[in-house]
Amino acid sequence: MKAAVYHGKQDIRVSDVAMPTISDGEVLVKVHSCAVCGADLRTYQHGHKSIDSGRVLGHEFCGEIVENASDNGFAVGERAVMYIVMPCGTCRYCELGIDNMCTDRTTLSYHHDGAFAEYVVIPKKAVELGQLYRVPEHISSDAAALSEPLGCVLNAHGRLNITKADRVAVVGAGPIGIMHALTAKMNGAQQVMLLEMSQERLDIAKKFEFDHYIQVTKDKDHHAAVLQATEGFGADVVIVACSVAAAQADALELAGKRARIEFFGGLPKDNPYTTLNGNLIHYKELTISGSFSEKRSDFERAQELIMTGQFPAEELITHRIPLDDVCDAFDMMTAGSSLKVCVNPNGAIA
Repeated sequence: MKAAVYHGKQDIRVSDVAMPTISDGEVLVKVHSCAVCGADLRTYQHGHKSIDSGRVLGHEFCGEIVENASDNGFAVGERAVMYIVMPCGTCRYCELGIDNMCTDRTTLSYHHDGAFAEYVVIPKKAVELGQLYRVPEHISSDAAALSEPLGCVLNAHGRLNITKADRVAVVGAGPIGIMHALTAKMNGAQQVMLLEMSQERLDIAKKFEFDHYIQVTKDKDHHAAVLQATEGFGADVVIVACSVAAAQADALELAGKRARIEFFGGLPKDNPYTTLNGNLIHYKELTISGSFSEKRSDFERAQELIMTGQFPAEELITHRIPLDDVCDAFDMMTAGSSLKVCVNPNGAIA
C-alpha cells in the first residue's frame, strides 16, 4: 500500500510499504479521509522528539472497517472515527479523568503508524477501551475526520467558560482559529473577533459571519481596532490559535482587565520561548492558560456535534487531495491559501 512516511525535518515521502496485518484484538481500517493538522505541519517543518524516522503520520481520520479481529461489535463495512490517545488508565491524571495528561500515554501517528496511508491498524488497546465511534451515513468522511481537532478545541473551551457576557478575540484565522471562533459563538459570546495577518485567510473566513475581521499589522493597528470594537475595554477572552510567540505576547495587549488568555498553538520545539510583559499580567489581573490535546469526553462531544450537524465541519474543508500530494498541503497551509485540507488516500470517496 501507499503511505506518507516521515524521515525527518522537511522529509516526508509517499512510498510503497507493506500492507499491514492485524493481530487478535486489532481492527484494520481503510482510510477514506485524513485531515492535515497544524501539528503535522510543525513536525514536517521542525521535527518532533516523539516521532521516529519511518513513522506514518496522520491522526485526524475517518475510514471503513475492512477486517475486525476483536469482539467490539463493529461490522465490516461500517465507518468509524477514533479517539487517538491511548492512556495508561492508572496514573494520577487518568484517575482524575484528564487522560490527555497521562504520564504514559501513546498516540496514533506518534507512537503507532497513522492514517496518511491507504490502511491503518487500530491498536488493541484502543479497541479494548472502546475508542472507535460509528459515523452515520449522512455525514461525509471528510467532515467526520474533523472530530479530533474539534475535540482539542473543546478541551480549551472547557476552561474558558465563555458566556454571553464575553467579547472574544481569536488570533489566527486558520481552521483551528475558526473552530475556536465558531465554538465561542456557539457558547453565546456577545461578540467574536477574528484576527489574522493574512488578508486572504480573513477573506476565506468571512463566510462564517463573525462580528469583526481584523488584520494584524506590524504597526499594531489591530490593537486600536480591538479597543474600538470593545468600547475601549479590550477583549474578555483572547485565544491564540497559532504557533507564533509574538502572537502570545500580543495577546496581553489585546486583553481587557481580568481577561482570560488561552495559548492553544504549541511553539516550534527548537524555539519554544515567549517573552511576556509581566506588568500587564499583574495590573490587568490576567489569567493565562494553555491546552494540549483532548480528553476523551471532549472527543465524544466533538463527534456528537459533527454527527448531529450542530457544528459546520463541512464548511471548513477547502481542499481535498490525493495521498501523493500530501506535502502540497503544507505549502498551502504555510501560504494561508487553505483552511482544512483532507487527504483521500483511496480516492475521493468521502
